Amino acid sequence: MSTPKEIVQQAMKAFFEDYDEAAMRDLLTEDYIQHNPHVPTGIEPVIGILPALREAGFGYTTHRIIEDGPLVLTHTTYHNAEVFGANKVVAFDIWRVQDGKVAEQWDCITPLVNETVSGRTQTDGPTEVVDLDATDLNKQVVDEFVTSVLINEQWDKMPGFLWNDTYLQHNPMVGDGQKALEGVVEYLKMKKIHRVIGEGNFVLTQSEAEWDGKPYVFYDLFRLQEGKIIEHWDVLQEIPADMAQDNGML
Repeated sequence: MSTPKEIVQQAMKAFFEDYDEAAMRDLLTEDYIQHNPHVPTGIEPVIGILPALREAGFGYTTHRIIEDGPLVLTHTTYHNAEVFGANKVVAFDIWRVQDGKVAEQWDCITPLVNETVSGRTQTDGPTEVVDLDATDLNKQVVDEFVTSVLINEQWDKMPGFLWNDTYLQHNPMVGDGQKALEGVVEYLKMKKIHRVIGEGNFVLTQSEAEWDGKPYVFYDLFRLQEGKIIEHWDVLQEIPADMAQDNGML
């Protein structure tokens, strides 16, 4: 039987590469739950997007994929993606697998930025999942880091979470290290963690936040080494007042 990770990879190929309606109907549940704010919930609206994706030559590159029980996280660049707001976008998608099919999906999408403060891209860096026996510890470390440092702003605790005081940054607007992160606090207010998803050395938090006074969803992916955070990627998306579904983005 296919693993959740394999099922998600099959669904992504059917949807974003083959535009295969029959395969999508086989891989998604009939009561498929959608959290993208611009797409109605259910399987039919997803099937309805296929002709537009085919016409646009929509494609994708998956950079990272991690599995945590029934939840699978993908870190992806989508190409010819005007349907999502820009020619190239970067996204984190969370997929929930149930009984061999994708039953629910959340995402967070932002346009690709070519020039970043750190010089790194929004997707480059290590991709291999290792240290599987450290998954639970790493999830705990990230949960405590986001709660104490990013939500409660206890910046004095930050060095204790980092690998040799290293914090490699992939957010296009923020530089490396603690001081650069502290500099965005006047615009950022993390409120609540909704999900923590991890496999080995990679852990993602899905959080509710405010950015410059507006409601946002934050997806933060951390890479850990020997129980310490060393690298960070993220995608932020504003929560619109009106959505195509009633499930919310979280």
